[in-house]
Amino acid sequence: MTRSPLERQAKNVVEAYNKSHKNQVKLEIIPNDDMEGKVGGASQTDSLPDILAGDVVRIPYWASEGIFTDITKQIDGLDNKADLQQGHIEAGTVDGAEYTLPFITDVSVMVWNKNLYKEAGLDPEQGPKSIDQFVEQAKKVAALNKDGVAGSYLAGQSGGALVFDLFPSVWADGESVMNKDGSEATLDNDSMKGVLDAYKELANTTNGLGAGSKEETGATWTAPFANGKIGVMPYPNTSTTALFDAEKDGGFEVGVAPIPGTKEGKTSTFLGGDAMGISKDSKHVAQAWNFLYWLMQSDAQKEVFADQGDTASNIQTLKTAYKDADPRIQTINSVIIDGNGQTPKSPAFNEAFNAAGSPWQLLVQNAVWGSGDLKADNKAVTDVLSAQ
Repeated sequence: MTRSPLERQAKNVVEAYNKSHKNQVKLEIIPNDDMEGKVGGASQTDSLPDILAGDVVRIPYWASEGIFTDITKQIDGLDNKADLQQGHIEAGTVDGAEYTLPFITDVSVMVWNKNLYKEAGLDPEQGPKSIDQFVEQAKKVAALNKDGVAGSYLAGQSGGALVFDLFPSVWADGESVMNKDGSEATLDNDSMKGVLDAYKELANTTNGLGAGSKEETGATWTAPFANGKIGVMPYPNTSTTALFDAEKDGGFEVGVAPIPGTKEGKTSTFLGGDAMGISKDSKHVAQAWNFLYWLMQSDAQKEVFADQGDTASNIQTLKTAYKDADPRIQTINSVIIDGNGQTPKSPAFNEAFNAAGSPWQLLVQNAVWGSGDLKADNKAVTDVLSAQ
């Protein structure tokens, strides 16, 4: 069982496994917003599927609630454990017991519309190397005054999209968003303020942010850029494949770069996606492990991810299996290989950040479209994190 945003990648994985194994896996896709209720209900009735995959930021809570089977011995027995996406293993580690492995990697990158950049007199080969440049370039596109076209876009009502988009610039500056154990927010720093001020400036610029940014729940947050209406914005790499395909069919040209900090130089990414484990209710632990083990191997990672233009969770695969890939896919992979990305971990992450109406979502709304008090709004996030 996994969630709908990563359906294409999940289907590729399951089809490849079923074609080559007597043991068969049946895939169930759950709408993103229904995942929490579905998992909670199934856990209470002991009817969880054999293998459960979920948003890596939700995994710490699930693992702490005991919904996975302990597979520490199997994970530690993997020859290539060190090559795997460590954030997805750490997310499912509780008191030294390991419950999860990476399923699908989704990272945030900066994308820009080269056609709009040319029209705006910008260099179409140069994306923003700092948040100031991001604002400058977005404003140039905004100044085109084209019908329905805006400089950038923000999913103002989606806590999950907002962490994915905004946290990397803070990390790139060497700042943090939470303390080490995820019990306290540290969002009232100069970098976060700089990022929020940048979006506030765009919100106060004609055509600066796309229509609907303030109300966007995340259901359609990638669509305005995909439809050629946005100049530049942070974006999920799992959605870039569709952009490249559209480009081949005559669509606009897309630029891709790592997400910069407020200062030029360093970059970062949100190491997101889905981690997976074997549920507490599984009666087929050996067969389920066979699937997990198979997917961790570099051959499988190449077949189901690299060959499909998607991002592998195995660092060696990222380094070796993309020699002939689109250079932009190599750029996406580089943000993982360089080791600057992070996966935030807290059992209360969903309530504090991702949930509708979360204190983080309100913090962004206040800062971009209101008159925010970053210190007070940061404390509201801490209050939720520390309650766990």
